[in-house]
Amino acid sequence: MAKKIAVVIRDRQSEALRMAIGIILLDDIIKIYVLDQKIEETEQNLLNLETIQDFEIQAYSNVRENTTMEYLALEDIARQLSQYDHVLAY
Repeated sequence: MAKKIAVVIRDRQSEALRMAIGIILLDDIIKIYVLDQKIEETEQNLLNLETIQDFEIQAYSNVRENTTMEYLALEDIARQLSQYDHVLAY
């Protein structure tokens, strides 16, 4: 049975995005939440974001400037996180 896994990103953005891509190999349900900051537009982050879109991993943020992600208020994100089997915080 597939597990629900949330990757919560605050720091170590590149590492967190890379990890989110890596765990899709497990055939679990992966969703990404970027909190309180805009994703840095480094070459690695942009490549990872493109890969995330290619694999149709859902990504959310409470920062509207993260235009490749669906905006959710922090309260809505907190409610959703309680429904996951695992939450990986970066």
